Amino acid sequence: MSARCWLASCLNGTKYNGVNRRLMTGATTSKKTDATKPGRLVLTRHGKPALDRSKRVSSAGYYSWWQAYEAGGLDPASKPPQTLKDIAKNSDKVLSSIRLRAVQTAQALVSDDQIIRHEVFVEAALPAPPFALIQMKPSAWDVWSRFLWWLGMSRGEESKAQAETRAFAAVDELERASADGSDVLLCAHGWFNRMMRPVLQARGWDCIYDGRDEYWAFRCYEKRC
Repeated sequence: MSARCWLASCLNGTKYNGVNRRLMTGATTSKKTDATKPGRLVLTRHGKPALDRSKRVSSAGYYSWWQAYEAGGLDPASKPPQTLKDIAKNSDKVLSSIRLRAVQTAQALVSDDQIIRHEVFVEAALPAPPFALIQMKPSAWDVWSRFLWWLGMSRGEESKAQAETRAFAAVDELERASADGSDVLLCAHGWFNRMMRPVLQARGWDCIYDGRDEYWAFRCYEKRC
């Protein structure tokens, strides 16, 4: 089955009709013995976190909000789409960031003992901008924080340059995981997943499906021959 047919099967919620038994059951095929053809990569954003975004906060309040966001898990009402469940079922390896919201995303898809956690996949920092007299909702602070971070503001947090370096290390991990032909699902974070994209493309990975950046959304990559 071609990459696009495989993806179409997932997106259509089909049962795969036995066409690709390796994707269905993990059974060994020639792909498993051909180390020259890495498996596919699926990078998904975590589900919706259990944190209120409706109240206006100061810069100091946003700093506290972000710390709670980093430590917190998912809204119990946030559930994965069937498409992502199908992809997880047919993945050989499931990786996740060490953040609770990413781990719980992976746990919603596979059993905990299948999850490989790694700190290299955590989200890029969102340092609180130094706007002492302004109050905004966290979503507005997110925009300002990311914009200023992109321009060089880090305020003691991981800088953009450091995060870009980490993106190379993160792609190294993904490539190691897929090198034996394993299809890999990563449960991580919206912005950092985007930061890995140019690294993947530079290394010969094509994005064969772009689901954008909503909660539970994902992108699929396949290595060019």
